[in-house]
Amino acid sequence: MSSFKEDVRQGLSGEEKRLSSKYFYDEIGDQLFVKIMDLPEYYLTRAEHEILRTHANTIVAQFSNRTPFSLIELGAGDGTKTMEILKVLTNKKINFSYRPVDISEHAIEHLENKLATELPDAKVEGIVGDYFQVLSEFDQNEPKAILFLGSNIGNMTDDIARSFMEKLSQFMNTGDHLLVGFDLIKSKDIVLPAYNDGQGVTKQFNLNLLTRMNKELGADFELSQWDHAPNYDESTGITTSAIKSLCDQTVYFEALKEAFTFKEGELIHTEISRKYNLDIIRHITERCNFQICSDLRDSKDYFTDIIF
Repeated sequence: MSSFKEDVRQGLSGEEKRLSSKYFYDEIGDQLFVKIMDLPEYYLTRAEHEILRTHANTIVAQFSNRTPFSLIELGAGDGTKTMEILKVLTNKKINFSYRPVDISEHAIEHLENKLATELPDAKVEGIVGDYFQVLSEFDQNEPKAILFLGSNIGNMTDDIARSFMEKLSQFMNTGDHLLVGFDLIKSKDIVLPAYNDGQGVTKQFNLNLLTRMNKELGADFELSQWDHAPNYDESTGITTSAIKSLCDQTVYFEALKEAFTFKEGELIHTEISRKYNLDIIRHITERCNFQICSDLRDSKDYFTDIIF
């Protein structure tokens, strides 16, 4: 609560207001994002799921070059796509342990219960926490494969992504593997509907952040006075999401004992979703001692899972 409170205070105090996308994911936000992943416009999940389903044996063959090993997934969510890899590992009786990591306690609890039913023989240790803090607590000499799926890397600016990949490399040894999902640059007609669906679920997901601030910080946002404002620049490959004020208004936060003013049309920036090509991927990994082992694509060439 305290970090949420202070991040909100700081984020809404600047000239350009912004809040971290990580705060989308309370219990309601988790449920809404699961709905988003099933939407016809949201191609990302289906494309990556196709890759993991089609290439699961290839992935497992590379990951299991040394056993026993830990399969560490950062931002595990509901684990639906990862199940394709876990099934192959389990069926081949490979000695591994699955360690899903997420900032959402609700997501980890749900995933552990799901795996206990569907893959009861798998060794599973769900962990709630910060990625790098969790990685620092593992045995650094233990063979490992790290998953970072869903184009989560795209939620970072290129500079932050470069730093993120460098930090990840520091927890890896020769022979370890890293699989990262990258959404590829493509036309606006394909990308923008994924962030502005016809049913309005993505709008609900974004505006739920206002509901969360009302509930947890005693704010008095009136949701009817706000809208969801996505944008995609095809030339740069960058999608942004924001929450837009529909009128001049003031919002008071009981927990902060402070009010914030918003002008009509003013944005609270919430998320970036970067789209990639191989040149950009090489740019963010050029300071890492990584070798690209596989570039695995879906049939429409919308998405790639790269194994380093």
